[in-house]
Amino acid sequence: MILELKIKNFLSFKEEVTFSFEATKDKSFEDYQVVEVTPNTRILRLAIVYGTNASGKSNLLNAFDFLRTFWFDIPENKNEPTGVIPFLLDKETPQEPSEFSLTFYTKGVKHLYMLVLDRKKVLSEKLFVYPGTQPALIFDRKLNENISEITFNTKKIKISQPAKDEISVKCLPNMSVLAAYNRVNVAVPEIDNVIRWMKSQYGLPSIEPNTRLVDFAENQIAQNESVRKHILNFLSRADYNITNIHTEEIEKKVTDDMLSLLLNKVGNLPNDERERLKMERTIKLTKTEFEHKIVNTNGSSEFYKMAKGLQSAGTIRTLGLASAIRETIENNAFLAIDEIESSLHPRLVEFIIEDFLKQKSHSQLLMTTHYDGLLEEDDLLRKDSIWFTNKKASGSTELYSLTDFKGINRISSLQKAYKYGKFGAIPNI
Repeated sequence: MILELKIKNFLSFKEEVTFSFEATKDKSFEDYQVVEVTPNTRILRLAIVYGTNASGKSNLLNAFDFLRTFWFDIPENKNEPTGVIPFLLDKETPQEPSEFSLTFYTKGVKHLYMLVLDRKKVLSEKLFVYPGTQPALIFDRKLNENISEITFNTKKIKISQPAKDEISVKCLPNMSVLAAYNRVNVAVPEIDNVIRWMKSQYGLPSIEPNTRLVDFAENQIAQNESVRKHILNFLSRADYNITNIHTEEIEKKVTDDMLSLLLNKVGNLPNDERERLKMERTIKLTKTEFEHKIVNTNGSSEFYKMAKGLQSAGTIRTLGLASAIRETIENNAFLAIDEIESSLHPRLVEFIIEDFLKQKSHSQLLMTTHYDGLLEEDDLLRKDSIWFTNKKASGSTELYSLTDFKGINRISSLQKAYKYGKFGAIPNI
C-alpha cells in the first residue's frame, strides 16, 4: 500500500509537496476505509482531490504515472530523454532536477524509493527497506561524470560482483536501476519483492475521462465468467436494465493501408504477431452486445440485444470503471481516476465509491473530482481522505489536506464551506 508521495519541480509542482494516504486518529468507517499495516501505521484506502481547472489535480496523478513508466522503461540509447518535465513557468527550475520520494508497504514491510533526475539523466536513485524503525539501504545510485555508479548494500542483500557489474553496465544514465536489474539473470529477494509490488499492485495507469476502458472490460469479460457475472451484478445494482453481456472473438480482413499502419506504427507489437499479420492479413476483434430488458405495453418483459456502439457514454464508462476497480480490488492494488464524475450521474459516483469501500481489501483509490456534493456525504467520506489543489500566483500548485484546517468538526456543511472559499481551491470568478 502507498503511504505517501513527495514531488518537487515536476509539471506544476514547483516547491515540494506531499500527498499522503496516512490516516489520522479519526475512527470513522475504520473497518472499511483504514488498513493497519503495522501497529503504528494506518493507511487510507480512498482519497479525493478537489481543485479548479488547471490547478494541478491531474498532475498529481501524472506523477504516479511517471514513476510507473520510468521504473521499467528501457531507452534505445543513452541520449533519449528521461521523460520528466520540470516546472516551466520559471527562469531557473527548467534547468533544475525533479525529485520524487515514494513510501510504500509490501508484505507489511515499509520501503522508501527516492529519485532525482533531469531531462537527460538520473542524478540519484535510492531504495531503502525498514526492517525496524530505521531504514536500511538496498542500493544507492549516483552519477559520476555522466556514468552511473551503483552501490549495493551487501550487509543487507546477497549479490555477486559479476551481477553488480552487469547491472552497472546495462544501467544507462537515463534509465532506472530497476529496469537494468530486470535485464540481468540474478535473484535478490529484497529487490524482487519491490518489483513484484510495482508491477502487480501499483495498479493500472491512471484513468482519464477519455480513457478507452471498454476494450479492457471486453477482454476481462470474454476470458473470465466470474468477471462477467460481477459486471452484470454491478450494472444491475447501478440501475441499468442490462441483463446480459455477450462477447465473441471475430476475425476481420485488413487493408494494405491498415496492415502498413499496424506494422510500422505499433511499436510494442510482438514479432510473432507481426509475422502472423503478414501471412494471414487478419486482425482479431472482440464483438460485444448488451442484452436489455424492457417492459412492453402489455406488461410483459422483452429482451433486445444492442451493439456496444449504441450504448450511452455513461454505460460504457461504468462498464470500464467496474472492470478496472474489480481488478484493483482483486490485486490489492492502487488505481487513480481523473474526474470520476465524467459521464456519470452524481448518485452513481457515490455508488461506485461506496461499493469499492465495501469490498474489504488493501486496494487504494485516488480520485479527482469537481463534484462537491460528495462533501455532504459525511456517512461516506472521512475528513482525512479529502485533499485540495490550488494554483498560486506563480502558476505553481500547492497541495493540502482538509485536516490542515482548524475547527473543521464545527463546520455544519463542508460543501457550503468549500463553495464559499473556506478551503480555497475554487475559481476566482
